[in-house]
Amino acid sequence: MADLATASSSSDSEAEENDDTRTPRLSARRKADSAVFAAWVQRQAKSITQNEVQAALENGPEENMSIRSLTAKQESQVIITDPREYQVELFEKAKQQNIIAVLDTGSGKTLIAVLLLKHIIDQELEDRAIGRKRRISFFLVDCVTLVFQQFAVLECNLDQNIAHFCGDMGCDLWSKATWRNHFDENMVIVCTAEILYQCLFHSFLSLDEINLLVFDEAHHTKKNHAYARIIKEFYIPQSDLAKRPKIFGMTASPVDARVDVKKAAKDLEAMLDCQIATTSDLSLLRMSVSRPKEQILVYDHLSPAYDTPLCSKLRSIYPDVEVFSKIFKFAHDATSQLGDWCADQVWRFALTDVESRKVERKTEQKFLRDQENRPMDVLNNELNRLREAKNLIEEWPFPPLRLETNSLSPKVLLLHRYLEHIYGRPTDTKCIIFAKRCKTARLLTQLLTQIGGLYFRCDLLIGSGSGDYGDVKFSFRQQILTLMRFKSGELNCLIATSVAEEGLDIPDCNLVIRFDLYDTLIQYIQSRGRARHANSKYLHMVEDGNIMHYQAIDEVRQGEKVMRQFCEALPADRLLEGNDRNLEVHLAKEKGQRIFEDPATGAKLTYANSLVILAHFVGCLPHSGKVAEQAAYVVSVENRQYVCEVILPEISPLHSAIGRPCSRKTVAKRSAAFEACCLLRQKEYLDSNLIPIYHKYLPQMRNAHLALNSNKSNAYVMKIKPNLWKQTRGTRPERLYAMVIELEYPDRLGRPCQPLGFLTRTPMPRFPPFLLHLQFHKASDVLCTPLAPAFDIDSAELGELTEFTLRIYKDTFNKTFEFDEAGMTYWLAPINPEWRHLLSTLQSPKMLLEWSVITLVFQNIEFSWSVDTPPQNLINRYLIDRWDGGRRFFSLAVEPGLKPHDKVPEDVAKHKHMGDILDYSVSLFARSRAKATWLEDQPVIRAEKILHRLNWLNNFSAKEAAVKTKAYVCPQPLKFSALPIAIVSMGYLFPTIIYRIESYLIALEACDMLGLSVKPELALEAITKDSGNTEDYRGEQLHVQRGMGKNYERLEFIGDCFLKMATSITLFSTAPDNDEYEYHVRRMVMICNKNLLSTALKCELYEYVRSQSFSRRTWYPQGIKLLEGKGHKKTGSEILKHQLGDKTVADVCEAIIGAALLSHDDMDMAVRAVTALVSSDDHNVTKWSDYYPMYTKPKYQVAEATASQLDLAMQVEKVHSYHFQYPRLLRSAFIHPSYTFLAEKIPCYQRLEFLGDSLLDIASVNFLYHRHPDKDPQWLTEHKMAMVSNKFLAALSVRLGFHKHLRSSGTNIEYQNREYVIEVQEAEKMAKGARDYWTNTKQPPKALSDIVESYIGAIFVDSEYKFHEVERFFDAHVRWYFEDMSVYDTFANSHPTTYLHNLMKLSLGCNNYRLMASEVPSVAPGGPVTSIAALIVHGKVVADGQASSGKDAKVKASSNALKLLRGLAPFVFRQQYHCNCDRKKKDSAGKNGHRLRTVGSAI
Repeated sequence: MADLATASSSSDSEAEENDDTRTPRLSARRKADSAVFAAWVQRQAKSITQNEVQAALENGPEENMSIRSLTAKQESQVIITDPREYQVELFEKAKQQNIIAVLDTGSGKTLIAVLLLKHIIDQELEDRAIGRKRRISFFLVDCVTLVFQQFAVLECNLDQNIAHFCGDMGCDLWSKATWRNHFDENMVIVCTAEILYQCLFHSFLSLDEINLLVFDEAHHTKKNHAYARIIKEFYIPQSDLAKRPKIFGMTASPVDARVDVKKAAKDLEAMLDCQIATTSDLSLLRMSVSRPKEQILVYDHLSPAYDTPLCSKLRSIYPDVEVFSKIFKFAHDATSQLGDWCADQVWRFALTDVESRKVERKTEQKFLRDQENRPMDVLNNELNRLREAKNLIEEWPFPPLRLETNSLSPKVLLLHRYLEHIYGRPTDTKCIIFAKRCKTARLLTQLLTQIGGLYFRCDLLIGSGSGDYGDVKFSFRQQILTLMRFKSGELNCLIATSVAEEGLDIPDCNLVIRFDLYDTLIQYIQSRGRARHANSKYLHMVEDGNIMHYQAIDEVRQGEKVMRQFCEALPADRLLEGNDRNLEVHLAKEKGQRIFEDPATGAKLTYANSLVILAHFVGCLPHSGKVAEQAAYVVSVENRQYVCEVILPEISPLHSAIGRPCSRKTVAKRSAAFEACCLLRQKEYLDSNLIPIYHKYLPQMRNAHLALNSNKSNAYVMKIKPNLWKQTRGTRPERLYAMVIELEYPDRLGRPCQPLGFLTRTPMPRFPPFLLHLQFHKASDVLCTPLAPAFDIDSAELGELTEFTLRIYKDTFNKTFEFDEAGMTYWLAPINPEWRHLLSTLQSPKMLLEWSVITLVFQNIEFSWSVDTPPQNLINRYLIDRWDGGRRFFSLAVEPGLKPHDKVPEDVAKHKHMGDILDYSVSLFARSRAKATWLEDQPVIRAEKILHRLNWLNNFSAKEAAVKTKAYVCPQPLKFSALPIAIVSMGYLFPTIIYRIESYLIALEACDMLGLSVKPELALEAITKDSGNTEDYRGEQLHVQRGMGKNYERLEFIGDCFLKMATSITLFSTAPDNDEYEYHVRRMVMICNKNLLSTALKCELYEYVRSQSFSRRTWYPQGIKLLEGKGHKKTGSEILKHQLGDKTVADVCEAIIGAALLSHDDMDMAVRAVTALVSSDDHNVTKWSDYYPMYTKPKYQVAEATASQLDLAMQVEKVHSYHFQYPRLLRSAFIHPSYTFLAEKIPCYQRLEFLGDSLLDIASVNFLYHRHPDKDPQWLTEHKMAMVSNKFLAALSVRLGFHKHLRSSGTNIEYQNREYVIEVQEAEKMAKGARDYWTNTKQPPKALSDIVESYIGAIFVDSEYKFHEVERFFDAHVRWYFEDMSVYDTFANSHPTTYLHNLMKLSLGCNNYRLMASEVPSVAPGGPVTSIAALIVHGKVVADGQASSGKDAKVKASSNALKLLRGLAPFVFRQQYHCNCDRKKKDSAGKNGHRLRTVGSAI
């Protein structure tokens, strides 16, 4: 028997599986891909050359090209080799002294500059050769277009390096080092004056480093023009004349106003420190320059102006409506100048829907500025009258257009007859018609388009100024595109305002008609200069007998003659007398204006350059490229002085600034810019050189500092047992609490079982049911029912319970523990199967314990067998192989037909000894078997071998179901356990059950540590990570842990949204002075993964994360010593570590917030969770009701509402049944950032939009989360994208009519909104009830989606933070669109990158790929940064893309990849790209390579 005892202790039921399958480490693969990509980027960067950039400029579609590209395409390259005599003459003068060359447009002034530049360059080369300081020449122009035009000429005529710069190229944002580079590399720079001015006041360049300044269109050198600033601030203060550069000015006329010619000329000479000069022989000039033939078109005498019936009616009803005054005057005058038809049409222009809203806003703004205690009824009455006027216009019967005197004026009829004569047949004539006013030009365009004839093709060309009511605005881009159509012949007539007089290159024009005569000499000269073609005509339209018209012609002709005589009469050696005095007069006007000088660098901020600096700052801000970002200046009158507010773009960290009261509007504007720059410097958005430090990559960079590397991981200790066990054991208990553990469907186990009592020192919480897989396709929930109250236990009873529990460990799992009642963590006991029926009649749960069974087991270590044992006592027994811990049986029946030495029947569980049944029953080694003797006449028992299955949480596989369990054994070699088979059946399930119970307890302790009350099932879900890459929802899951239940991913999804909302609410409530940008930054600091990780590390949350499925080594109770069995030699409890990524730990934090949210009907616990996990003073509340008291209603919200604001609330309430307590809050929701604050003293919608965005987010997520409980976070995210997309919200905005209430100051915004509204309404009609109609529209203006979010924010604030109002809005207006989410399955998938990921992973089965992007610096000076992206498949670049940003480059790369991969059969893809991912996946299916690592033991 000694051998038997030794053998008994050496075996163990828990044979460890040896599975060495490993999934290749992703990190190694990623490193390899990164190396491949880096090498590819290096090669690719070399191929992005300046020639390619230029080719892209030249060949790109014009409608998609930038303004810079369009103007570049208009360059005319002319090489001039034979200068004319007058050009040489002026060149010689310019060599000797500073001069202003006065010559006609088209006479070749630029060539004189070329000759002078060649001379200066030659001198400069000589100076450099003898070691003098390097100097450079600047050719300064007044507008961007001229930069390209003049550069083209210089580039063709100079053999030195030349550069050209303008603000559109981004060069105004360059550093000093970049500029020094350009100065060193080039001899001449062509640029706008503002560029040089910036370089000078930033000290990038000093005046003594310039050898020549060329001023094109030099007549602009006055007042606050950049030309004048350069002279006033840098040229004049340079007292050393040797260090001043030479100056050469060019102009067609030094006079651009109706002033004394001689005085104006002397002032210009004083400002530029020059002498005016022209050719001494004008005949030479006339021979060289083609002047148009001037003619006078005389039209019949105009009838006196009068009011048309429409105008009379309007004037009689609305004589005192101030905003109509200019329209009344224009319409009245138009009856004489243009005719009745035009006079009436102007009202249509002025009172369209868009213009009417403008008029209403202007009226309201003026009323609020000048209110002076007038009642709101006054404003209400004015607005109602405006609306009545609009309705009157819409219903008015406008007469048709007729070519007769009553309908059109003689002036217009003459113009029509002349044009009909020219364009009545095919012709090459190109004509420009000049009108003074935008309305006139617009009316003529509309009129002539209708009656111009078959060969007449005209369009409008006007400036980009704000204009009056009814005026349209042209962007610079529209001007260029219109000119390109004119040059190509698509148009043959332009109806233009003064914008076409100067700067724009229109060389092919051969007919100029002055429909309205000029006001100044330079207008005459420059408009005449538009007709450069040979045999051109210049027509003055004058009224018959109108002396003023003829005088105007005489004045300009006489003025030109006086100017010529003045220039010719100037002696060559004259002194510039009086210049200093004249200059002092100009400088005196600026005395008293504030100046800021940075103490560190000496950079100077003045009223003049503050406009430039602020414009540079705005130019640095990120924008979509669809709308030009610029600062808006709004001037109002307060106490008879002008006050200006400057409004910065929506993305700016500073929203607006208000200047000091000033006596002049221009100074007020500069004062506002000065204040804004001071604030930006104070907040360090401008550096010490007054250069913006904020640029378009800052938000991404800022977020990058807060982001975590998703690949980074650390080894953390993982908690194995709940702290509760350690805290409660150590003494013999006198009272115990009971919890009943049972199967909901015990019959599915396939053998008898009965409930177990789980007895502990402290009460257990109510655990949720959890599923065990009992047999193949058979499962049952485990039910855990805590019983109350506690019951007393005496010493004897405790001893019996302890022995019963230890016997289960011994007989079932071959583990012998020390009998230590104080060290026991819990006890197990059989429970009466009818316990539920008895519960109501019993006084104590103790009475449910089957003490007879407990005593029986306590008294009997085992049941002995003898030949006298009745056969029935051998059935339904638990049999244990004494020498092989892995062999245990349930006895089923005695087989009288079989004998011990019979052959082992077929289909039995395999064993190493298969000689006969007795041999099959013995597991002794050979030596011991030889000594052992057995009875020959013992019975044979049919039994079921018990499977080694401990993780019942995992699915019961088909492989396990196929394992043979039938056995035939003899009783003598086996041990008959005293444990009833029903207890043993539950005992085998207990390891899995206690693993799940302890997991629940650990999860609850994690929540308790954070002060949270969370449901156990949600708490466990929140901390469960069931694979090596849980967060990669659609990727191949690595190191999958089976049977762990739900992981944290869905809770993290909803927790992330609640975290965003909660922090948004506190920031909105506690930081009323912050703008949206600061909100975003402060919120990001709180909710970023870096902050969450920091909090988690401080409280050691990583210990509680469950990353390991059931382990047979860790379920055993701690506190009692293991005497026999595997692991009995260890001296302490195991310490396990697990690898967790930093992002995983942060994600768990968000999941806990989600669990707290879903555990209760209110949001209080989730609020507390946010406070605990963000650990920030910006969120320090413990319940939802704490939020609103933090909010202090701002003055604008509680101020008295105007009639217009009340009307807005009434209109919106009809759409959504919510009544606003504070209508001004609602108005704020519809005020665009471009709208001036001074208009209504109400802030823009940005703050409310910031809040509403997070509220809509959580409402949408709540809907998706509960409606689709089985969808993964990737699906939820993709479909949430549809619900909160700009496309949907903009469509909803239009459907609700919100777009009508948007208040903005910007033609582009209104134009884009109007176009989108038409498109989406048409899409809805065509959809015939389809709810996804909005997906088929173009990308909408963001403002339309913003106002939906800001409205949601407004109702939330107005309702005192009642979230149910947000849900009510969602249910009323959003839910309907998304009842069937399958409609939007392709919404996210339509995005190329998403489609590519799904194609690679789901269709092609490939996981070894990466889509990567990188930036490549531009080779062109000042050019934009280029980003390139590539798809790498199994270490090779498959497709690539190039764009201005990494995100867009990835989209292009994805699109190109889809062209290659879409439609490929998987086997073709695998063959072509050497992919074996799918095969590897199959090979490793069902294998679990994720293991915990035992680090050591804690003594």
